[in-house]
Amino acid sequence: MKYINTLREGDRGTETYLVKKKTQGISKTGKAFESITLADKSGTIEAKIWDVDSEGISDYEELDFVTVTGDITSWNGALQFNIKRLRIANPGDFEITDYIPASKKDIKVMYDELIGIINSIEAPYMKALLNKFFVEDKVFIEEFKKHSAAKSVHHGFTGGLLEHTLSVTKNCDFFSKQYPFLDRDLLLTASIFHDIGKVKELSEFPRNDYTDVGQMLGHIMMGANMVDRAIDDIADFPVNKKTELLHCILSHHGELEFGSPKKPAIAEAIALSFADNVDAKLETIFEALENVEDNNLTWQGFNRLLDSNIRRTSK
Repeated sequence: MKYINTLREGDRGTETYLVKKKTQGISKTGKAFESITLADKSGTIEAKIWDVDSEGISDYEELDFVTVTGDITSWNGALQFNIKRLRIANPGDFEITDYIPASKKDIKVMYDELIGIINSIEAPYMKALLNKFFVEDKVFIEEFKKHSAAKSVHHGFTGGLLEHTLSVTKNCDFFSKQYPFLDRDLLLTASIFHDIGKVKELSEFPRNDYTDVGQMLGHIMMGANMVDRAIDDIADFPVNKKTELLHCILSHHGELEFGSPKKPAIAEAIALSFADNVDAKLETIFEALENVEDNNLTWQGFNRLLDSNIRRTSK
């Protein structure tokens, strides 16, 4: 199999991919065509079928696995698959693991490390709240372990939500040691909960797209609501700590223009927003340069999240 991230302009051949999205259009000459987003575990590529009435084009739908034949061209600086033939793939044509991107890290090891951090929380009400989700709720645990942290920007793979959460939490743990005035229990509890709304905001693979409720409310609001409701079942949970915890979750994107309903107003919320931002941006540049050869110091172009042209560091 030739993965999408290895395709180059001028390549020709037959490959099997997942149809992530399918739309229809009309060209300037009035001829119908179809635009498709093809995917495998390495990424996506936009494709076009210019002759939809051709005998070589079979009926297909989104989330079908299709075997396509065609050429790789370039359009407006991006690669495009110009499809000449398409058929529904036979079950023996593909392995499902080739089409679902996954964390390179061991899920069990990461989850055990997260549980170890939860066990280090001293405030009994914070630990009880964390255990309610991450120890007692078996359905939530399985969803959390396999979920992505994003549709495409960073950690957009199975296990991505766990990997990102653990990384942000470890950043926050470092901050708590570097700045002892921080409330470690509050900060680490907030970091573990900060993105749990993504289990409802994003659908499972292979779609990994925004749900209706995700589009309407977003993961920040939904995550805060999940925690708020759960706190009602924790006896003697201090009202002030509930407010501070929810504030940290609601403000963790740091700025109103980045989707936070509130800007950070306490030290722990500031620390969480920085920890989240660090992990998101470093993972973004890692993923963007992952397939660039070590000795390639070519500028890779403007990255929207990083708001900069990027390239590899010299060796």
